[in-house]
Amino acid sequence: MLSRVFVTGVGVVSSIGLGREAFFRALEAGTSGISPVESFDASRLGRARAGEVKGFDARDHLSTAEQRLAGRCSAMALAAARMAVADAGLDATKLAAPRTAVILGTTMGEARILEELDHQWIVGGESAVTRARIPRYGSTLLPIHVARAVGARGMVLTLPAACAAGNYAIGFAADFIRAGRADVVVTGAAELLEELQYSGFVRLAAMAPERCQPFDLNRQGLLLGEGAGLLVLESEAHATRRGARLQAEVGGYGLSCDGYHITRPHPDAAGSIVAMRAAIERSGITPAQVDFVNAHGTGTKHNDVAETKVVREVFGDQRVPVSSMKSMLGHCMGAASALEAIGCVMTIETGVYPPTIGYETPDPECDMDVVANVARRGKADVVINNALAFGGYNAVTVFARPGVLPPPRKAERRPA
Repeated sequence: MLSRVFVTGVGVVSSIGLGREAFFRALEAGTSGISPVESFDASRLGRARAGEVKGFDARDHLSTAEQRLAGRCSAMALAAARMAVADAGLDATKLAAPRTAVILGTTMGEARILEELDHQWIVGGESAVTRARIPRYGSTLLPIHVARAVGARGMVLTLPAACAAGNYAIGFAADFIRAGRADVVVTGAAELLEELQYSGFVRLAAMAPERCQPFDLNRQGLLLGEGAGLLVLESEAHATRRGARLQAEVGGYGLSCDGYHITRPHPDAAGSIVAMRAAIERSGITPAQVDFVNAHGTGTKHNDVAETKVVREVFGDQRVPVSSMKSMLGHCMGAASALEAIGCVMTIETGVYPPTIGYETPDPECDMDVVANVARRGKADVVINNALAFGGYNAVTVFARPGVLPPPRKAERRPA
């Protein structure tokens, strides 16, 4: 019998709040985290707004030694990990170190450090490069920093799976526990707002000027964001033995690739449909049991239309409520689906569906039950989290109220 996997703790660093309670209060209120970019000069690019984290000070969460070693992305991940472990009622002395793993996702990691080093080299030559900064660069460092902080001595892994990295990490972490290779996995993702990525999206003409309006007829594109969302996942036996509070169960997940275009989703959305159906089937449920879908919902023309096709194909005439947290957070790249997974967990706990803000004019091509502008309350036993990323990285996860899903079973050998 495969083990059930439960979420027992969450930690958040985001543009709308630090910590689980502040984060979800802001989601429920429809609070926008979009503001003028301050960490670099974005005005020259013709776009200057993002979901930048403004209230985070690494000195409040990291030791002096950790501050010397960790870049800002690692610092946000480390802070969120400490929050998640505390929320789970664990600490480094209580964790069975060899049976505790860390699996994190990201897109660019500490790319800002690389930008700084490149600038130093270009302006002052090789001798001007701050060599002490070099060891801070590299996405592989994120889980190492977290492992050191929480006492984990099991496997560490970084998954750079584009904008689906958070869902990939959560799915792989759940599998690692189900396979009996860990009792506890600290998982999720972190991403830093940095100039290289920002300018790239501007040049792709994918960036909105002021706000992100997923599924709205007049949407003009995405806005970037940053942050870290980390979760503590535990096996049923480990969580039960220590009397942990079970916040949600991690159900099945589905993965696929469009194999179509580096930035556009496939027009018929076939790959995304495969991923969503696989996630539902592997959870041992039917589409009729799904109560809420957190959409990838970037606010771009093609992505929103393609995702609508996915929802309509999978659910048919069932008008499942759909919302996009990116309307508030911005698109946090690798961290997006991890932060949104935490929103899903808290939707299960509270019965509150976060709204899609900025939704003013329905788009006939996005004909869904969008939770528009104001949060809605409803049944939240089973919630889906979509991540449909660049390159056709599709990852869909299912979260459920403890006790709702049937026992997990081994999957058949087939794609996705």
